Amino acid sequence: MVRPILVTCGEPAGIGPELAPKLLAAHVPFVWIGDPTHLPPGTDWTGISDLSQLPADTLPVLSHDFAQPATPGQPDAGNARGVIEVIERAVSLTQSGAASGICTMPIHKKALKDGAGFAFPGHTEFLAHLAGAAGVAMMLASTTVEPPCRVVPATIHIALSEVPAQLTPEALERAIRITHDAMIRDFGIARPRIAIAGLNPHAGEGGAMGHEELDWIAPLILRLKDEGLNLTGPLPADTMFHATARIRYDAAICAYHDQALIPIKTLDFSGGVNITLGLPFVRTSPDHGTAFDIAGKGIADADSAIAALRMAWDMAQTRGTA
Repeated sequence: MVRPILVTCGEPAGIGPELAPKLLAAHVPFVWIGDPTHLPPGTDWTGISDLSQLPADTLPVLSHDFAQPATPGQPDAGNARGVIEVIERAVSLTQSGAASGICTMPIHKKALKDGAGFAFPGHTEFLAHLAGAAGVAMMLASTTVEPPCRVVPATIHIALSEVPAQLTPEALERAIRITHDAMIRDFGIARPRIAIAGLNPHAGEGGAMGHEELDWIAPLILRLKDEGLNLTGPLPADTMFHATARIRYDAAICAYHDQALIPIKTLDFSGGVNITLGLPFVRTSPDHGTAFDIAGKGIADADSAIAALRMAWDMAQTRGTA
């Protein structure tokens, strides 16, 4: 039995609904969960109730009624509960074994907070809560460049001034271990090579530009290498991401948000995929937001969403849940 990927609708006023019919170009089994009245006019869709029975050439829809219609570019807090319920429904179906993974379309956190008191910073934290996951990490992965670029920021959405305090030995070790395990489970790499970026310019340059690398990053890497993990670093971040450097590792752990996201968005802006590592199920997402400024105009680029859906399917096959 084929277990499809579930695609959550995301924010109805964003570009998620208009991307839905374009996902058929991914040529992988999937089901869209949302309110079909939010789909673009003229969308050819088929309502289903059995996830194992998918239509051949139309958008398969698992209907979920929302409280309000969707106006492109104008988020309505009245639809917040529906957005949250769709995510919860996707997780429940995936955990039951009816689906093989989840690909989420972008949400609008303010609308969710205003309309439903959403208390999570974003999708990742909400999914971790629903799954009861002890620790998760965000990976951004390329799909159109070789060698691939896969980056995991050890700290994410915080001010740069807060990074030195938040980048603790415990936080870095957690990111390394989650990434190591995910590269085996989700990418099928038996002994993943993981590169660790330094916090400071030139990885501290022997203490001339900072001491974190000498004081604890290098000793942490050495300890984990003694356990058998295949690690290199701390490395200067400015020389880690050209093609010759990327050949030497399978994933890179970065100290902070922009250190990780600038290189991948430069290398593969339209093909980047957001992956949540450490969940008991596959979850991917396109590497873009709700794009309210172009919603409803029919010009949204589906490349990242298609790449995210394909990667979710590939990861599910590697896990053996497809």
